[in-house]
Parts: sequence; C-alpha cells; structure tokens
Amino acid sequence: MTETAAARIRELNLYRRYFDLVAAGQKTIEVRVKYPHLEDLAAGDVIRFRIKGTEETCDVLVKRVTEYKSFEELLDGEGPVNVNPVSPREQQLANIRDIYSAEKEALGALAIEIELPPQ
Repeated sequence: MTETAAARIRELNLYRRYFDLVAAGQKTIEVRVKYPHLEDLAAGDVIRFRIKGTEETCDVLVKRVTEYKSFEELLDGEGPVNVNPVSPREQQLANIRDIYSAEKEALGALAIEIELPPQ
C-alpha cells in the first residue's frame, strides 16, 4: 500500500483476553455486531484494537468481512478455533452473548478476518 492509498484506520476496544490472542497472531477472526459504523469496513482497512482505559494498542489488517445472521452461524461458518483457539465453541457462544444482547445480535454478526501487518 502506498502513501497515496493509505488504509482507513478504525479504533475498536477489545477485552484483554482477546487482545492478547490477536497480538500473538492466534486469533484470526474478530466477531462484531453489524453496527452502522462498521457497515463499510472492508479488506485493506486497519483496525487499531485498544484495551479500554489503557494506551495499549495492536494494529491488524482486515483481510475479509463476512456477514452472518447469528453468532451460531458465524462460529459454524468460520470455525471456532479461528475465533478463539483456547475456548470451546459453546463457551465462545456464551461469551459472545454475554457481550452482545439478542437485540444487538439481530442486527447481524460480522466475521472480520484479520492478520498482523508485516514487520
């Protein structure tokens, strides 16, 4: 990517347990609700994850964004190991639903494929 075609940078908060997996390159799918501010998120964008209340950040490149109707459909389509390699599927589903209410899930679920930028 050249200076003239700079990527858009989105800042999103992330819990420590997920942040550490992203920073280690182990978590390759980020799960989000399809909020209006994420509707135009696309491959080539950069997400700057921040642990809320800290200055700690981790930048990742967006490779792909796929929409699903539900979190269950997303986990089945993307594979739970890509979403969280240290937690079983049913625990992941419970964790996601602790974060997002059923009303928010009804907006749609986004699977955001991410990768650490080259060093």
